[in-house]
Amino acid sequence: MRILQLCPRVPFPPHDGGAIAMYDVAAGLAQAGHHVTVLAINTPKHHQPATVLDHLGPNVRLLTVDVDTNLSPIKALRNFLFSELPYNVERFVSEKVKVKLAELLGQEQFDVVQMEGTFVAWYAGYWIENGAVSWKNLPPVVLRAHNVEYTIWEQLARNAGNTLKKWYLQKLAQRLKLFEKWMMHRFDAVAAITEADRQRLRQQGCQEPVVFIPAGVDLTRFRPEPAVLPRPRTLCMIGSLNWLPNLEGLDWFLTQVWPRLAERLPELELHVAGTGMPERLRQLRLPGVTMHGFVESAADFMRTYELMLVPLLSGGGMRVKIIEGMALGKAILSTALGAEGIHCRPGHNILLADDPEEWVRLLEDYYHGRLDVAALGTQAAQTAAELYDNRRVVARFEQLYQQVAAGRPVSC
Repeated sequence: MRILQLCPRVPFPPHDGGAIAMYDVAAGLAQAGHHVTVLAINTPKHHQPATVLDHLGPNVRLLTVDVDTNLSPIKALRNFLFSELPYNVERFVSEKVKVKLAELLGQEQFDVVQMEGTFVAWYAGYWIENGAVSWKNLPPVVLRAHNVEYTIWEQLARNAGNTLKKWYLQKLAQRLKLFEKWMMHRFDAVAAITEADRQRLRQQGCQEPVVFIPAGVDLTRFRPEPAVLPRPRTLCMIGSLNWLPNLEGLDWFLTQVWPRLAERLPELELHVAGTGMPERLRQLRLPGVTMHGFVESAADFMRTYELMLVPLLSGGGMRVKIIEGMALGKAILSTALGAEGIHCRPGHNILLADDPEEWVRLLEDYYHGRLDVAALGTQAAQTAAELYDNRRVVARFEQLYQQVAAGRPVSC
């Protein structure tokens, strides 16, 4: 099949959940013999050369369009006063992208178009305005719903302490909810990345077929290494720290949990890594805490430390870093929201807790050897291999594409 994949950023390097999910699907489809054209908005934050996916071979072609998606207070105010679009969607709307899409669809034959998430979903309604393509010639269009975005901003608004910030986030969440409800009717099928998000989309009134296809892990990159022994009494956190929910969760852990641990558990270490680490965290000096910033290999970083933490208070979709940690055989402590959408059972292949007191209790148990982290990791690795191997995920996309391309009902 010939697949056109529209991405809100170049999906390389695969260092954060969104990039990993887009990259692994493109790579997996190419390995399965399909031809994938990746049309990516090339943002200032993640700008990459057009050759960056050449290592995936001739079945993958990357086309980029430069778009200035940088945050601007003036543009945000203008958007708030004069537009109905959410500002975090409007930033990705570009005439150049519309023209390139229409050009591709007018000159080439594709079996299916896949749009990666809310921030490029806008193009499903407006990509033919320049007249280069007629509706009847469009291939089926699938939305891959990485998140139900409005729920993330609702959670951020609830947790915000500043009144003005809370009000603005509430308004943004309301606009996102209306936009996501509108956009769902522009697709032939929607692939939700978690079962919980699939149910949310249904509750919003999505009438199109909505299927659940999780994120996957390339098990050639993430697998247990028995010869690599993690350092005892060490905790690690890794994730993109320019994503507000990750930053919110880290701040919560450092203020609500870590001070009590540092008093009681003097040999405990916390290691934090991630792209986009704010300067205030780089300069943070807390006993036992090391801020690594960006690390070249997430797998090597996670292998070094014994217990992985995911203190997420807001968010949607699936935490790919948890899947990667499970595939590596890591014991993981997460909030329930952090592990949402992942097939896990507390005390079997993961640890779950939501309030600071419970986090402190579990981490004290870990410190004093009362938790069998090796057994948790073994079960986690087995779960990842059985359910989240990227080859299984790609096979589910192939089935979805075949169904929509043939005009057959999609199995939900």
